[in-house]
Amino acid sequence: MNGERGEVVPMATAAAGAGADAELDFEFFPIIRRYKSGRVERFMNIDPLPAGTDPTTGVTSKDVVVDPAIGLWARLFLPPGEGHGKLPVVVYYHGGAYVVGSAADPFTHHYLNGLVAEAGVLAVALEYRLAPEHPLPAAYEDSWEGLRWVASHATAGGGGAEPWLVEHGDFSRVFLAGASAGGNIAHYVAARAGEHGGLGLGIRGLLVVHPYFSGAADIGAEGTTGKTEKAKADEFWRFIYPGSPGLDDPLSNPFSDAAGGRAARVAAERVLVCVAEKDSLRDRGVWYYEKLKASGYAGEVDLLESMGEGHVFYCIDPRGEKAREMQARVLSFLRK
Repeated sequence: MNGERGEVVPMATAAAGAGADAELDFEFFPIIRRYKSGRVERFMNIDPLPAGTDPTTGVTSKDVVVDPAIGLWARLFLPPGEGHGKLPVVVYYHGGAYVVGSAADPFTHHYLNGLVAEAGVLAVALEYRLAPEHPLPAAYEDSWEGLRWVASHATAGGGGAEPWLVEHGDFSRVFLAGASAGGNIAHYVAARAGEHGGLGLGIRGLLVVHPYFSGAADIGAEGTTGKTEKAKADEFWRFIYPGSPGLDDPLSNPFSDAAGGRAARVAAERVLVCVAEKDSLRDRGVWYYEKLKASGYAGEVDLLESMGEGHVFYCIDPRGEKAREMQARVLSFLRK
């Protein structure tokens, strides 16, 4: 049930593949490259894993179609055991810079197996369409439609018919979560839900992990040691969202004047922002935390910084000390 992934090229063969087309259109190495012919190479799109029962955690997963017209689907995760009763629902948005990653990639699949087993929740990982074949804001619109689909199961007559959600979903205890680009998306759907009365969901929390945000004005290291990297990232934003008005687009900068204060309307009682000390996105994550606290948002906002660690380190080394520390904080957040 995989979406449009483009040509996946192993890192070791990236140089060999460069001569396949005469002219390069855009490159954001080591993630993606597009030629003027339109062919796209992806260098970090790891082969997806099938749904099923995880032998380590006992968590069972399955893939379901959300909207066949656009190829929108989701992977659902249910904890082991019988007689679950009603479970909190975690709606999760994967990372990957909007151009790679999947609800079925090994990082997302293994992370959610572990989270679902320890937290005792039902997780729904949405598979949004990827740029550049589907330029932004397609990923945001897909993600919103995915949340609306989840919400369709919350009330009688809502139309939702997915058995796991009908039988096991406690829609008075819903959490929105995402990492990297998915952290940005999770904020977006939470703020949009706030403008729609929460969609009839009891959204208890918003978990924003190592989020990707930007803006025209530099903050923190972006103006000094990270200036070159930010310039590259800004160029990338224009590549994946050619119709964007600029870096202060509300999707990139939810606190810009153009956003009109929507960020304060986040439909969640609490927000936990996770950053990593050695992550190039660290300063923007702290910026998001501080701006949300000052925005007029009425809920509780907390920050967890993992010292000595880099971007999405907890997926790379889930058994490490800092990963377990972060997991404990997330579990506490989900159990409140």
